[in-house]
Amino acid sequence: MATPQLSPGVLVREVDLTVGRADNVLDNIGAIAGPFPIGPVNEATDIATEQDLINVFGKPKSTDNQYSYWMSASSYLSYGGVLKVVRAAGTTLSNANAAVGVSSVAMTGAGRIDNYDDYIANHSEASNFNYASKNPGTWANGLKVCVIDDFADQTLSLTEVPDTAVVGQGVSVSKTDLVVPGAGTTSLFSGYIKGIVTGINTVTNVADVKVVSRVTTAGVETKIDYEEGAGYASFSAADSVTFLNGSGAKVGASHTVSTAVDWYDQQTLGLTNATTFWKSIAPRPVTNKYALDRQGKGDGIHVVVVDDDGTITGIQGNILEKHLNLSKALDAVSAVNSPQKIWYEQFIADYSEYVYAGGNPSSAADSYWGTTPAATGFTLSNGTAASYSPISTADGLWGQDAQGITFSATGATTYILVNGTDYSGDTGSGTGMKASLADLITGYGKFANEDEIEVDYIIMGPGCDEEYDSQAKANYVISLSNARKDCMSTVGPHRSNVVGVTNSDTQTNNLISYFSPLSSSSYAVFDSGYKYTYDRFNNKFRWVPTNGDVAGLMARTSVNSYPWFSPAGQQRGILNNAIKLAYNPTKAQRDKLYPARVNSIITQPGIGTLLFGDKTGLGFASAFDRINVRRLFLTIEQALSKAAEAQLFELNDELTRANFRNIVEPYLRDVQAKRGLYGFLVVCDTTNNTPDVIDNNEFRADIFLKPSKSINYVTLTFVATRTGVSFEEVVGRA
Repeated sequence: MATPQLSPGVLVREVDLTVGRADNVLDNIGAIAGPFPIGPVNEATDIATEQDLINVFGKPKSTDNQYSYWMSASSYLSYGGVLKVVRAAGTTLSNANAAVGVSSVAMTGAGRIDNYDDYIANHSEASNFNYASKNPGTWANGLKVCVIDDFADQTLSLTEVPDTAVVGQGVSVSKTDLVVPGAGTTSLFSGYIKGIVTGINTVTNVADVKVVSRVTTAGVETKIDYEEGAGYASFSAADSVTFLNGSGAKVGASHTVSTAVDWYDQQTLGLTNATTFWKSIAPRPVTNKYALDRQGKGDGIHVVVVDDDGTITGIQGNILEKHLNLSKALDAVSAVNSPQKIWYEQFIADYSEYVYAGGNPSSAADSYWGTTPAATGFTLSNGTAASYSPISTADGLWGQDAQGITFSATGATTYILVNGTDYSGDTGSGTGMKASLADLITGYGKFANEDEIEVDYIIMGPGCDEEYDSQAKANYVISLSNARKDCMSTVGPHRSNVVGVTNSDTQTNNLISYFSPLSSSSYAVFDSGYKYTYDRFNNKFRWVPTNGDVAGLMARTSVNSYPWFSPAGQQRGILNNAIKLAYNPTKAQRDKLYPARVNSIITQPGIGTLLFGDKTGLGFASAFDRINVRRLFLTIEQALSKAAEAQLFELNDELTRANFRNIVEPYLRDVQAKRGLYGFLVVCDTTNNTPDVIDNNEFRADIFLKPSKSINYVTLTFVATRTGVSFEEVVGRA
């Protein structure tokens, strides 16, 4: 409705007939599933470069069968596309893990944590492991997770430790005229510093002590926090200390302290191949502000992940990760209103590349404070009773909200991850690495839903051990692109069809026999190739299927030309990193393969190795039996589908139809100008948007396309004529 003008003037109105746009939407995203040495299981991960592939899924091993998957992925990436990689599951896969102490136990979920979602759903509250590798495999065996908290303040070397001394007892020392913070020199402290025994060794006469409080001679108790070198908050050399039993009575005579050293300064990470002190990593963990604000205490911990034996990095004792000042409190965050939780299990799950944290240490595993206190009272030498209340058994466990909790402690603990296993057929040396057909199909199934994951090329990679399994795998890959109708599958032969077969006619017949039963589809591309390429990681040459290269050629063609150009031939079909072929078909053999829907991979002297055919896997004659036509329609269909989404919920009237035509026709003219079409017609008017269509809440547009055709056959006719004959006389007679 027009805005009424109440006085003379100029009214400016805008009508937008450009809502929506059409752009080419092919993103050159490939997809492959296979048995990789490391990485998340049954989860699609975006990989942009070969280095990304190494970082997430490891390197190809020296003597395994897995390399062909890895190198198929690497081959595709060499052409510039992005790859979604799924590590297939395996019944024998399990995560390296450590339970309480250093021993491994049987984990829930068949000993395997597939990925982050699996951890959150099934393992985040596990009670049978403390730490486990981020993903399954032998790669993490020997990895160490080093943890430390505020277990003790001091280590006391004594003239003697009573044989009856145990963890949980009280310990006290008399102090006179101590200068305390804020007291100056006129009001000094005299009384007792008391603590709790957190560790004891009656052989070496050493006791670990946690400082608890000061008690005046009048019995007034003040909680204190230990500070290294501060006499008002610590035991000192030459002190005469007293141990107290559960009744608060002295245990034996007083004992003189020969040395009193800071406990944290003496703690090491517990590595096999290096001596690394915790103090070189970070200052001692303290109670986090979040817990302090809620009257909590003792929640701070450090967690360090170490490549102890050098398996991962090649450097023994290499520190992989430091996660500092985390919290034992379930609700802890890094700051007020911060979304970043510092609850150690969640933080490590989110930020560690190597490990998950499992169940909290139970009270039975706690070194102190979670067990029943041995000392329940505290009697001073002058006979005045002073309350001595070690931490209640109701407090101190991990994984609670910080409110009013004094958390238990475990000290410096080193967890050794063990018992990680690889795929079936692996002996620990990298041999085998086989995933079953069912596991591979499950992995490829992650690419099934076009609404959840974008894919342009589904790469089969290598086949299976048996030819019929390879055919089953190929058909499943084809079925994915058939169902999605927005991508293409690249399918290669069974390895033994061509590799190791010396007779080329036999190779030809093998290929025809292998490909003939495969499903007919214009969304699939079949090729004949296995290339010989160099594996620089293991300094050897490998036979690798070329279907990853075929997908890469299509991706490269989209970037360097347009999707509607053929990815075959000398202009755009040259393969990367092909030293030789297992099968290089002759013209006569290609004449047999092409009608059987197989595109030959050949080597031409002086040119290189190239894709020499651009047929799809369609089993009958059609415009869609050519790769360039299928990809033309994929490109246009996806682009115009996006444009059509802008018309949803608009009115089906001439304005909307005109708007849509104004989007589509310029786009198609551009495609035609770029040699993708010979011609087109867009019908979107009352002829196809009839009253019945409109009443049914539909919107229809009919788009007629004449696709450009690639040249598959070239005929050169040479005509010899007599000298006296003009060319005009003979043209058309040959």
